[in-house]
Amino acid sequence: MNKELITFPLQLIVHPFNGFWDLKYEQTQKKNLMISYLILFFLVITNILSTQYSGILVNLYNPKDMNSLLEVVYIVVPVLFWCVANWSLTTLMDGEGKFVEIFTSTCFALLPLVIINFPWIWLSNIISLQEATFYYFSNALSILWFLFLLFVGNMTVHQFTPAKTIGIMLLTVVAMGFMAFIGMLFFSLVQQIVSFISVIYQELVMRS
Repeated sequence: MNKELITFPLQLIVHPFNGFWDLKYEQTQKKNLMISYLILFFLVITNILSTQYSGILVNLYNPKDMNSLLEVVYIVVPVLFWCVANWSLTTLMDGEGKFVEIFTSTCFALLPLVIINFPWIWLSNIISLQEATFYYFSNALSILWFLFLLFVGNMTVHQFTPAKTIGIMLLTVVAMGFMAFIGMLFFSLVQQIVSFISVIYQELVMRS
């Protein structure tokens, strides 16, 4: 494996301002996408393993009820929703970021969620109730680090001011909620149509 596939993401999360600048202007798009897919893949694996193997003191889920496909959806869909919503808004507000740049910067920002949380999958099985505080602290740290990287990445990709970046990020979250609402309405409508067709078909079969 190319050494840069490992070293560059680690350098970026430690030096985000220079890292995201290099991500946008210096790195090749093909390499950025490759690393982004890997980070997204490892986050999905971390999420699945965490649900399945985390210690009983910190695991809020019943491993027997885990659905691996849903765990993938819980990661991939919000990332795609964020990228689509952010791209749609920033296109209207003179943002310089392309969709692929928004996607790659978002995936790179997710890296702390993998680096910090993955070791805790195993450590959570040997900690005491008092030591669980360190687990929750680390979890909160990974989220704050992710949000900071997401902010810097968004600001760099679109060349926005800090204030405008915060505003766009908040609007993006609102747009994601709207997209989720529309999606739920769509699937509900499809379900009703399928149910209606099924009833009509059963009626025709019974009368024939």
